[in-house]
Amino acid sequence: MTLLDFARGPALYGSTLILVCGLVWRLTGVFLLPARRDRAAPGKGSYGALWGALRMMIARSLPRRTFLGRTLATVLLGYAMHLGLGIVLLGGAPHVLLIEQATGIGWPTLPKGVVALASGITLVALLLALVRRCTHPVLRLLSNGDDYLSLVLTLIPVATGMLLAEETALPYDTLLTWHILSVEALMIWLPFGKLSHAVFVFAGRAMLGAKLGRRGALS
Repeated sequence: MTLLDFARGPALYGSTLILVCGLVWRLTGVFLLPARRDRAAPGKGSYGALWGALRMMIARSLPRRTFLGRTLATVLLGYAMHLGLGIVLLGGAPHVLLIEQATGIGWPTLPKGVVALASGITLVALLLALVRRCTHPVLRLLSNGDDYLSLVLTLIPVATGMLLAEETALPYDTLLTWHILSVEALMIWLPFGKLSHAVFVFAGRAMLGAKLGRRGALS
């Protein structure tokens, strides 16, 4: 068995199992947390739980004008990373084909040039975010191993994917092997580190928004 066979076979199955089980474990822990019944009457101007949840998810995805002057660099890096990753994952032909083979669900892909541009922007944004975290005096104090590992584990698949798309530097099979293995490392780490915000962020905002919306306290 070659390393590519291992990456496509046992490593893929194992990382997928860890990803699914890890997320189920984390989600189960959240649902098992004791919840207090909200006995307060709906507040004046209540939006309702559903509208409150939707409004919070949208509002908290947009930058706050009050702090935009000081957080502009962070906001731009965040949007570049997340939107870029979304375009690459959901618009790249190999990724869409893989999803279609696994689930039977597919959709039109984006032109290769668009995906390449998104990949480049994402890579630069990740590198800048890593450098900023290492050099910014406050961020450096607040950062731990999880922050750096999460950035590196996201950066490597993007970089190897770009090299793979251009078929340069190294043989195709070698690049494909390291790209698949780097993605699998990301899958293994995702449920247990800060990368899990990809799953929990909207659920958390929805729960808080539903509560505040019912009370009419959502601004």
